[in-house]
Amino acid sequence: MRNGEQKTLTPTRFEPETVDPSLFVNRELSWMDFNQRVLDEALSRDAHPLLERVKFVSIFSSNLDEFFMIRVAGLDDQCAAGIVERTMDGLTPQETLEKVRHRVLGQLQMRNDCFFQDICPELEKRGIEFVSCSLLPERQQEALRRYFREEIYPVLTPLAFDTGHPFPFMSNLSLNLAIELEDEESKAVRFARVKVPGTLPRILRLDGVKGLEFGDETIRLVWMENFIEHNLDQLFPKMRILQCHPFRIIRDADIEIEEDEAGDLLESIEQGIRSRRYGKVVRLDITPDMPISIRKLLVQNLEVYDRNLYEIGGVLGLSSVMELLKIDRPDLKDEPFVPNSPLEGVSCPVNLFSLMQSGDLLLHHPYDSFTPVEELIWQAARDPDVLSIKQTLYRVGSNSPVVKALMFAVEQGKQVAVLVELKARFDEENNIVWARALEDVGAHVVYGLPGLKTHAKLTLIVRREEGRLCHYLHLGTGNYNPVTAKVYTDYSYFTMNRALADDVSELFNALTGYSKNRTYHSLIVSPVNTRTWIMSMIEREIGWQQRNGNGLIILKMNALVDEEVIRALYRASCKGVRIDLLVRGICCLKPGIPGVSEHIRVSSIIGRFLEHSRAYYFGNGGRGELFLGSADFMPRNLDKRVETIFPVVDQRLVESVRSDLDLMLGDNRKSWQMRPDGSFARRREGRAVNSQKLFMRQSSKRKKHLKTKVNGI
Repeated sequence: MRNGEQKTLTPTRFEPETVDPSLFVNRELSWMDFNQRVLDEALSRDAHPLLERVKFVSIFSSNLDEFFMIRVAGLDDQCAAGIVERTMDGLTPQETLEKVRHRVLGQLQMRNDCFFQDICPELEKRGIEFVSCSLLPERQQEALRRYFREEIYPVLTPLAFDTGHPFPFMSNLSLNLAIELEDEESKAVRFARVKVPGTLPRILRLDGVKGLEFGDETIRLVWMENFIEHNLDQLFPKMRILQCHPFRIIRDADIEIEEDEAGDLLESIEQGIRSRRYGKVVRLDITPDMPISIRKLLVQNLEVYDRNLYEIGGVLGLSSVMELLKIDRPDLKDEPFVPNSPLEGVSCPVNLFSLMQSGDLLLHHPYDSFTPVEELIWQAARDPDVLSIKQTLYRVGSNSPVVKALMFAVEQGKQVAVLVELKARFDEENNIVWARALEDVGAHVVYGLPGLKTHAKLTLIVRREEGRLCHYLHLGTGNYNPVTAKVYTDYSYFTMNRALADDVSELFNALTGYSKNRTYHSLIVSPVNTRTWIMSMIEREIGWQQRNGNGLIILKMNALVDEEVIRALYRASCKGVRIDLLVRGICCLKPGIPGVSEHIRVSSIIGRFLEHSRAYYFGNGGRGELFLGSADFMPRNLDKRVETIFPVVDQRLVESVRSDLDLMLGDNRKSWQMRPDGSFARRREGRAVNSQKLFMRQSSKRKKHLKTKVNGI
């Protein structure tokens, strides 16, 4: 259902045991609604500078690729296996797949219209123009032919397909050219495939080609596949090119590891990464003008069904348009934002241990710099009084200063124990590299518990001070990755709270050894007690509502999927508890249904930064309690991962985050409101409030406060 349409819902009295599929949104379709909101950022002409709109086209496209590699691949497997079991929303895998396909085709058309009919003409007005090789003057085409021969030709590998040549293998996410040729001597018709290598730029800037001059300031661009097609005669001499058509494939990329059978998890993960190249094809993208003969050849040899075939007008695979952001045109991009840091511009070197001794510290990234997190590890590595560092690593990136600090700590004689999650999807290769590097210098490296991903974000530092051991903690909602910390919103909590430190120490013992501790006093840990904690907190707010009429729940997360939690929230709403949900992505709950969820409001913020923080606030009868952590409310996060949720005990910090949440709930420029039928509409009422812009403005005030605290040590 598109924005602007409203379905009339019949009032329903919710009963906890009632199974009513109409009360739930399909998980996959909810995700597609989220990705539509991402695309709408590109569609909105006044929302972002022109090249930032291009960025959202790219993000939408790469999101969709990953969705097919994982989620659609799983649905496809279920259909092939004949599974007809319905999910909580009442759909079978086949029905879900059909709805996904219908929406994807519409979204891809919308995306291409946005990019080619709107963004590209606007770029051309501003001196950035896509051109066709065949329309260039002959002199310039000759310069391009020389460039092709010298720079592109050696990288390409044309592969024939006939009785003497098997059908060529095509890797995941590869863009290819299907070419039909005629032998000039025998007149026999041949088929060949040329892959557009990922090592080449997808978009070629002609002003970078030697000997090519245009005499103006216009930046001219050529799609690499168009450039290759224009020079196919160099790849196939004495052959006549009859036709050439691009196509692109997406394969199943979900790695399945049977850990109880895997003798070496690291080796098994490496094998899984390699197998991604060979997963079954779950989507074959072609252009409308591809003839039936070539379609049949591809469909038969790639072994795909009609449901896997997607006909897309225009250029295929637009995730690569992110390359356009390399163009030096600041007038077409967001104004640069430099996060604030309490470690910059102060009167003395900052000792973070001393800073933490003066009280808990909370940073809100990217508005506050990630540098203090890195610096804490480096200071611990250098400090002769630090005895040990324990840390979890999920997604750290390819050039990690945090890992380098841990390696330096080992070299300085510290005890360093690191849990590296090898199963962090699409980050496995980076994590394998860092795991081996840490092992090589002598760190204690473990890969987590069998059957469970470790998604928690924890650092524990033990330091000797005046004859006693002190514990310093960094607990986060996001990864130890300084690159994503510039574009993901997350919280970092620095504390010496002893109860939390004891719990974190117990958890590390469980992760690295054989401890079976299932009792935590301050820390909430999945899969041990997170689910029961959530249910008890919801029930407590129901109790406050029944006694005092002031039940309140505010939850911020990336996804809300778990049926038991949704039913508990419905029950709380029926009792009158006011519930505000800030859910960036998937939300299977429907708000505003009379008699079911009329006291629940669901908002989703899509803006310059990716909303990634998780915060859980409970009114507690007027004495509000705040928790932060790594867990979304999905079955996997509650039951199949190691997650942590931790209390923020400093009331000043509780009030600060509550203020953040209130600002986000009041956003009416980058926020979307979920309707009772599960669709979303932009919020536009009242005085303009853009929460992310306001956070950027307020960061200077936050910087002043932090500097005052630092200089006051």
